[in-house]
Amino acid sequence: MEALLCTRIGDPTIPISEASPIAVSTSHPVPEINSLTAVRVRICATSLNYANYLQILGKYQEKPPLPFIPGSDYSGIVEAVGGGVSRFKVGDRVCSFASLGSFAELIVVDQSELFLVPDGCDLVAAGALPVAFGTSHVALVHRAQLKPGQVLLVLGAAGGVGLSAVQIGKVCGAVVIAVARGAEKVEFLKSLGVDHVVNLSQESVLESVKKFLKSRNLKGVNVLYDPVGGKLMKESMKLLKWGAHILVIGFASGEVPVIPANIALVKNWTIHGLYWGSYKIHSPSVLEDSLNELLSWLARGLISINISHRYSLSEANLAFSAIKERKVIGKVMIVFEETSTRRSKL
Repeated sequence: MEALLCTRIGDPTIPISEASPIAVSTSHPVPEINSLTAVRVRICATSLNYANYLQILGKYQEKPPLPFIPGSDYSGIVEAVGGGVSRFKVGDRVCSFASLGSFAELIVVDQSELFLVPDGCDLVAAGALPVAFGTSHVALVHRAQLKPGQVLLVLGAAGGVGLSAVQIGKVCGAVVIAVARGAEKVEFLKSLGVDHVVNLSQESVLESVKKFLKSRNLKGVNVLYDPVGGKLMKESMKLLKWGAHILVIGFASGEVPVIPANIALVKNWTIHGLYWGSYKIHSPSVLEDSLNELLSWLARGLISINISHRYSLSEANLAFSAIKERKVIGKVMIVFEETSTRRSKL
């Protein structure tokens, strides 16, 4: 099978060659059905997340031994099942996420890790759902318990997790303020029905948001969703009201901000660190409930997934470049050849 291998730590955006840390193998071993409840999935599409980029750079919290197949969330068609599989059959459309291994044509997982994609849902979109939307759903619904009428401020709102947070905020009935940079991203966010958009290329988040809050007679921000960190997060904290929730999602700026404990004490802030992948180990039922609800929302049209860029596996360096250079509005996907024409008879 075809698979992308990370053979050493380095920059995955350089052209794939002997100098690149990633390489495409066209003869990687097909993963075997290794238990009675194992399922082999032929992958249709797999998502690129900022974490995948950091992992190949060697800057992510999880550092797998080399060589490894990167990749996390994906969608595809069930190709083969173990003798004890009861939840799925060959031909089912599924999606899921893994700690590694989705940048390949085939993956084997236990049936307990798979989710049935509802009829009518685009399979490529389903492959983009788990990590980005799962992160935002757990953060906003499970942790911050966002309520109708509350004010949600989303930093990095045009990226994968940012756009998912914006949409989930609207489903929850919140007043959503989105922060992004550039006219194209701002216009797209407005098309989603965001209540206010801050264009960082033209205005400061502090002045713009204060003016909006005053126009709506709102006292401050209830929930801050931050995948960016750095100076933007420090400035945004000045907008938080008493009892606010801070969701620490990531540090795309490269700078880890310091949240003053004395101010958190005085203002009764709740600070949530949100490492979504660790729920798979510590609280898998939360992830399962979250993804089932998200798939239901997707099927009902309550949320939509914007696929910004599509690449083949051999173009993986271009996919990583799109993320690195912040060209993305939504999700970047690796899309494989049409799965329906390539199903095994096993």
